[in-house]
Amino acid sequence: MEAPSTTTTTRKRPASSISVPIAKPVVLVFMGVSGCGKTTVAAILAGRLGWPFEEGDALHPQSNIDKMKAGHPLTDDDRWPWLEKVAEWVEERLDAGENGLITCSALKRSYRDIVNRRGSGVVFVFLSGSRETIAARLAVRHGHFMPPSLLESQFADLEEPTSEEPEIRVDIGPAPGVIAQGIVDELGLSD
Repeated sequence: MEAPSTTTTTRKRPASSISVPIAKPVVLVFMGVSGCGKTTVAAILAGRLGWPFEEGDALHPQSNIDKMKAGHPLTDDDRWPWLEKVAEWVEERLDAGENGLITCSALKRSYRDIVNRRGSGVVFVFLSGSRETIAARLAVRHGHFMPPSLLESQFADLEEPTSEEPEIRVDIGPAPGVIAQGIVDELGLSD
């Protein structure tokens, strides 16, 4: 949890409100539709940076998991208690002065507003890819409660983050390790 070096030049990304290096403590929220690689990339970064990591799916109530397993998309009412748990985890890290990483689909702006209710200390890492790419990934993924049949409902709900939010957009085409290093580089993190 070291402060950014005062000798490091701060630069601003085009069309973004994020200056790098980013202020710490910070929690990176890996967001996007199911199958975009949130858990894989966040776990790689957690290992490199030594930051606490939470799999956001583990915070879902069992009723949400059962509903998705049965092939039914979640409603906003289903998601609110889960989003509160995600926001609480984020706030616990920030209150402790810790950096952290958490996965959360955060498909809508209203969801992201809950997760980032403080208005600081959070950067959304939007893992972006085409329907075709993500559908192909889901077709070969095993052991996850989210069936591929729900992908369209996730894309229907997706409101991509804008430059008014603390976000970076990351293409999911490269290998996960390359994606992770790109995030380190773009945000000025040290690993």
